[in-house]
Amino acid sequence: MAGTSSTSSTSSTPGTLGTPGTPRVLRAMNDRAALDLLLEHGPLSRTKIGKLTGLSKPTASQLLVRLETAGLVVATGTTEGRPGPNAQLYAVNARAAHVAGLDVTPQRIRAAVADITGATVGAFELPTPGRRAESVVRQVTDALDGAVKAAGLVRADVHRVVIGTPGAFDPGTGRLRYASHLPGWHSPTLLDDLAAVLPMPVEYENDVNLAAVAEQRLGAARGHQDFVLLWNHGGLGAALVIGGRLHRGWTGGAGEVGFMPVPGTPLVRRVTKANSGGFQELAGGQAVPRLARELGIAVPPGETYVDEAIALIGEASRADSGPYQELLQAFATGLATGLASMVALLDPELIVLSGGVLVAGGEPLRALVQAELAELTAPRPRLVIGSVQEEPVLRGALESALATTRDEVFDTTAR
Repeated sequence: MAGTSSTSSTSSTPGTLGTPGTPRVLRAMNDRAALDLLLEHGPLSRTKIGKLTGLSKPTASQLLVRLETAGLVVATGTTEGRPGPNAQLYAVNARAAHVAGLDVTPQRIRAAVADITGATVGAFELPTPGRRAESVVRQVTDALDGAVKAAGLVRADVHRVVIGTPGAFDPGTGRLRYASHLPGWHSPTLLDDLAAVLPMPVEYENDVNLAAVAEQRLGAARGHQDFVLLWNHGGLGAALVIGGRLHRGWTGGAGEVGFMPVPGTPLVRRVTKANSGGFQELAGGQAVPRLARELGIAVPPGETYVDEAIALIGEASRADSGPYQELLQAFATGLATGLASMVALLDPELIVLSGGVLVAGGEPLRALVQAELAELTAPRPRLVIGSVQEEPVLRGALESALATTRDEVFDTTAR
């Protein structure tokens, strides 16, 4: 099951700027503004940086010298095709720091390394079906080392790691909750064991939360302060962003919406042991093959019910009538039934539909859910399909690691 939770085995505090308004602090603020512009726009000339920041040419020149000396920017070619002499271009030094992200499921661990600009420079996938519980630390290090090696680096080059898992690590006990289907990850000493073998700060975040981070920074939720991301890729879960920040709840269980009782399904008791609940039974991935069979649709063979659900919903999204259209409508009604309770309570600005099963339905599914939701609740948020569709959890892990690392690496107050 997916939900929304986070804990961290190692936390870091960004550098303290000092007294506001002092020359050192103002220089650091200008440095950070220039670095953010270079990340956003790519290589820029001194003149362009001055215009975008409002700095004079001499001040912009001093800034670039300072950042180049600190190893944060590099000269990278010149402007061409314009009247007058070519101008030197500057870019963020991609090798100033590297981060890693891991996306953990029962079947595999995907790992990637990104440089400080956000470009992925190495990736690795480690299959993990049937692995023994005591091998989790080895799995994590093998996956990380595989991505690091693919990037042409060594483990010590990685500034920070963010690991995305289903469920949530309880802040009181350090044990993983809401993810009984993830073997080996429930040891009370696991976080300490990982901290002992990994030399860099390691943070842990719920997988659906990380998909929301990716959408907020790079995708359909950019510019939105209040949104819900509904995830359906086997487990059914949600990420809740309120006032621009993830809401995780007291135990990290906020967003475990698959456990939510809903009309149309029997009550599921002892939900954590069953690893399911009303909304999961009504609109999770496993509901799609069942609905298909009830409508007389042959279920295509797949390794898991998730594969079957993706194939069925993809086919249904292309149908204009008949059983496949009925399947899509029934699935949309189930999704809207659970979303209606969330919307009535949270009144979000936006709902992002993400995960393989929902993405397979595309615009036809989105439109049906939007129409159904309008009938079931008074608030009417806009629904969109997530636009970060390639490895959203892994991308979110990298973006989360990059945000903290940039705060640390780009802080020039002590230089």
